[in-house]
Amino acid sequence: MAREIGTDGKQLFAQNASQMGSRLPFDPHRPALLLLGPTGSGKTPLGEELVRRGLTGRRAVHFDFGAQLRRIVDSPPPNLLSPSEVAFLQGILATGALLEDEHFPLALRILRWFASQAQLRSGEWLILNGLPRHRGQAEAMVELVDVAAVAELVCPPEVVVYRIQSNIGGDRQGRPDDELPLVRRKLEIYHTRTRPIIHFYRQLAIPVIDLHVTPTTTEAELATTLEECLVRLIKGQTDTLSKS
Repeated sequence: MAREIGTDGKQLFAQNASQMGSRLPFDPHRPALLLLGPTGSGKTPLGEELVRRGLTGRRAVHFDFGAQLRRIVDSPPPNLLSPSEVAFLQGILATGALLEDEHFPLALRILRWFASQAQLRSGEWLILNGLPRHRGQAEAMVELVDVAAVAELVCPPEVVVYRIQSNIGGDRQGRPDDELPLVRRKLEIYHTRTRPIIHFYRQLAIPVIDLHVTPTTTEAELATTLEECLVRLIKGQTDTLSKS
């Protein structure tokens, strides 16, 4: 169910993309969609599906923070991270830990690098997956990214385990962090540290869309439902603006 969209910072729904021609490497006022959900719920396949089909008629770019970390650790881009930073990220991936507030500049550097590599333009959707993951990161990103909506993939623990073990989304091949003890740890972290940021975004009047995930839900089904919800939100926002 989608919550009512707020007015502060939501004028982006009424903006004409053709009027936003800036091609800066990182524009702090692009529309962003934050994907939340426990490990294995299907965030990465959904993000890639949105890249393929676009979102609300706009190009979408998928920032999968976990996938980016794995790629960077395996093959560090020149001049992005120091050897000690790469080693630090290896430890984060091995334990399933979160980047705490003091390490947010490292996450931001990776996000800026990704936006530049992806040639993210004004008016295009930035799909955030894996960042922010706790309240401190969410607060720090308010002035950097205009989160227009949050989509939570609602998936019970037993469904998470089934989807990971059967690789329903096709994105779990060779994942060393999919061992059951680490999955359980990541589920605990999600429910204690990450999911509470939904309340933070509701306080900012940012709409939250619930996407219920079953053992066999596909990314195409999730993308279709998400698109329908966002279109209704945009229409409601446009109607509100036209009456004001």
